[in-house]
Amino acid sequence: MNKIIITIVIIIIVIFGGYFIFRGADQPTPSAPPIINQPEAAVPVVEEKIITYTDSGFSPATLTIKKGETVVFKNQSAQSMWPASAFHPTHTAYPTTGGCLGSTLDACKGVQLGESWSFQFDFVGNWKYHDHLNPSNFGTIVVE
Repeated sequence: MNKIIITIVIIIIVIFGGYFIFRGADQPTPSAPPIINQPEAAVPVVEEKIITYTDSGFSPATLTIKKGETVVFKNQSAQSMWPASAFHPTHTAYPTTGGCLGSTLDACKGVQLGESWSFQFDFVGNWKYHDHLNPSNFGTIVVE
């Protein structure tokens, strides 16, 4: 009788063991999520708008940019330059105030040879500027 019980228990163990082994084979094995190659986000290329100051004055004398762009005034002259909004000496042509003499379009100091000063133009219009240290040198920024 013990042999019969032991045989039945072994058969039950084999059946349940086989069931659990084969049940696992029917289920899909989890896999790693697929790798999707996406192109890198394009980084906008911002073209630097540069006005060079030489012994002859500002170059170019007129520069056209888009609203929100920044202009870099680079001094390549033996003299200091002080870019500022027209009109000399008040510097009030550009519409925002807060600079040292009038508008925010004002370096508020002399910029030495090899140095630069940058300004972001946030208003559409034709904005005249000059060199506060040599007011006969002037130019225009056209903001579209």
